[in-house]
Amino acid sequence: MIIPRHIVKGLGVRFLPFADAASDSLPLGQLLRLSLFQISVGMATVMLLGTLNRVMIVELSVPAMIVAVMIALPVLVAPFRALLGFRSDTYRSAIGWKRIPYLWFGTLWQFGGLAIMPFALIILGGSQTLGPSWAGEIGAGLAFLLTGLGLHMTQTAGLALAADRATDETRHRVVALLYVMFLVGMGLSAIIVGWLLRDFSHLRLIQVVQGTAVVTLLLNIVALWKQEHVRPMSRDERAAPRPSFAGAWTDYTAGGDAGRLLAVVFLGTMAFNMQDVLLEPYGGEILGLSVSATTLLTALWAAGALAGFALAARWLSQGFSPYRMCVRGILIGLAAFSAVIFADPMNSAVLFYVGATLIGLGGGLFAVATLTAAMTLPMGKKAGKGLALGAWGAAQATAAGIAIALGGTIRDAVGTLAQSGALGETLNSPGTGYSVVYHIELALLFGTLVVLGPLVRLAFTHTSNPQDSAKIGLAEFPT
Repeated sequence: MIIPRHIVKGLGVRFLPFADAASDSLPLGQLLRLSLFQISVGMATVMLLGTLNRVMIVELSVPAMIVAVMIALPVLVAPFRALLGFRSDTYRSAIGWKRIPYLWFGTLWQFGGLAIMPFALIILGGSQTLGPSWAGEIGAGLAFLLTGLGLHMTQTAGLALAADRATDETRHRVVALLYVMFLVGMGLSAIIVGWLLRDFSHLRLIQVVQGTAVVTLLLNIVALWKQEHVRPMSRDERAAPRPSFAGAWTDYTAGGDAGRLLAVVFLGTMAFNMQDVLLEPYGGEILGLSVSATTLLTALWAAGALAGFALAARWLSQGFSPYRMCVRGILIGLAAFSAVIFADPMNSAVLFYVGATLIGLGGGLFAVATLTAAMTLPMGKKAGKGLALGAWGAAQATAAGIAIALGGTIRDAVGTLAQSGALGETLNSPGTGYSVVYHIELALLFGTLVVLGPLVRLAFTHTSNPQDSAKIGLAEFPT
């Protein structure tokens, strides 16, 4: 029996996750193939911020200060994402490609950084057989810098290419799908790399990291293959003066909405990310949870984030404003951090787990909402999607790096003062340092609501659905 094609297509759209993100300009097969670049970016992120962080400190006995400097190097590249996105907007080639060259060279930077990284780390860890110690410091710094530059370039150009090919109706669902693939890349690579490095040796480290480099190259080649339409350009078109970055940036920020959106991204990302390195220690030190119990937090956070992406895709498909959805993410974040704070005096692991899940849910909604807003924000003639997405990525990545560093620093400084008795007997508790960080995150979320207010009011005033305009709830309130 042959099932009619339209029935199969209808079943796919109804039951296959994100099948409705496809369009005539970006079929589902090409969309899924393009999304593989997010898998490679997730792999690189896990290697830089997770696996290699632990390997350097524990197995290679590298001082924590040097490790912190190495991890910070990719963050220093993040502010240049706006420039990279602008260059991909205005790039001119004989065959008309704009995004593909940046995807390809970003892939090469990732590959090169991961290829030299294990040798540099082994030297940095004290092995003199491969070279002097100064070579390890220079090599490791170069490896982290190249990998960071590559993942930023790859992600910026890839997101811009997806935005170019998606339609206005499917763009928000494409955003959600790409974020899910990023999480999938992080989750799978963390499990596989952790399993491969369970019996650590220098040879195994070289095999795993360089194997990751090869997989990155293969994934991105498959992702970019025939993804951008060829439009040959004449020599005169290629020789014509290009717009300046300063002019494009002025055009993009004209009116103030773009600058306000970037401020929202920066503040909100700081609010959701200061706890990144503190949740598991908080559960173990303050609530007395076992290692396996605190490991569950990552799964709960990821589940919350995936639920946030699914809700975002659903709400945006119903015509919901991304700014109003951003407010919902922030309100969920307020409840999440309140639950984490009260888990200590109430000695409730359940409340702590609920808070961790809600952090993922609120953060997922916030990320998809702000990225969708950046994609759909009206821009002038000189600015393109690459610049907008690069600016969003620069604000997001820079804020995340600063927030993680500040979270650990504030926790250590306040915790030391509190346990020394300098803050009084009432605050002489191991949980004080953690609590101060969580309260700062609450304050940052309220600050984000204040900055976001005019954008929400604008979206509320110009709502396209009369039925929505009649429903005014807490999430729809401007500030």
